[in-house]
Amino acid sequence: MKWNWGKGIVLGMLAFMTFILYMVITMSTDKNYSHDLVTEEYYAKEMAYQTEIDAETNMQYLSTKITGKKTPEGWLLNFPKELETQMITGNVFLYRPSNKKLDFELPLKLSGQNLVIPDNMLLDGRWNITIAFKFQDKNYLYKESITY
Repeated sequence: MKWNWGKGIVLGMLAFMTFILYMVITMSTDKNYSHDLVTEEYYAKEMAYQTEIDAETNMQYLSTKITGKKTPEGWLLNFPKELETQMITGNVFLYRPSNKKLDFELPLKLSGQNLVIPDNMLLDGRWNITIAFKFQDKNYLYKESITY
């Protein structure tokens, strides 16, 4: 059998198509490559987005912002002094973009003007913190991306 450039091109194309087909099958069946939407029930969350915008706008009317820093105990959040901490109700949601299994939610329990997210709950890396709380019948929403 004589080899020429035409047969080489056909074999090259067949090898390339086989490789692509292998990659498509591997990526669609292997659980390690499974990628979901960023959040569950994405479309339902999108419908409630205006209330989220209003709550974020309410945060801007506070005289000082919520600040956070890393401490040996964990991530320390300082709330503005104008908020009476006994009247605040809400929760803290920590979202790990790289692994949804690490996401968790805590009730908002302040000691003084501070909230500490324990060190044993946080791994090094990027986290998105969302604090949704209610004070004097107004909703507030604080969002921040941190590197722990």
